Amino acid sequence: QVQLVESGGGLVQPGGSLRLSCSASGFIFSSLPMSWYRQAPGKERELVAIISELGDNTNYGDSVKGRFTISRDNAIDTVYLQMNSLKPEDSAVYYCHAERRGWGQFNAWGPGTQVTVFS
Repeated sequence: QVQLVESGGGLVQPGGSLRLSCSASGFIFSSLPMSWYRQAPGKERELVAIISELGDNTNYGDSVKGRFTISRDNAIDTVYLQMNSLKPEDSAVYYCHAERRGWGQFNAWGPGTQVTVFS
């Protein structure tokens, strides 16, 4: 059974930092890209960052470029999101995501972790 569990969310002041973690199980972690999404109240879920299977390629949403860093540790099946210079508009529920297409397909989401940036 594929499972993703996020942790590390919380309350932080503008300019602060948080590090999110997502622990994965139930599939070969190093075989898939991993991504982080976020969803704020009343808004659509948006892609924050994505990292390739080996971690050698990353891409970011325009709103977080230069402030957030995605990384992964395939030895412990975990993906991270380092968030620096946080802004109130970064407040959202952050979700970890993995998808396999074709044989053995799945589309998995974690339950999410709340990040609140308050003045």
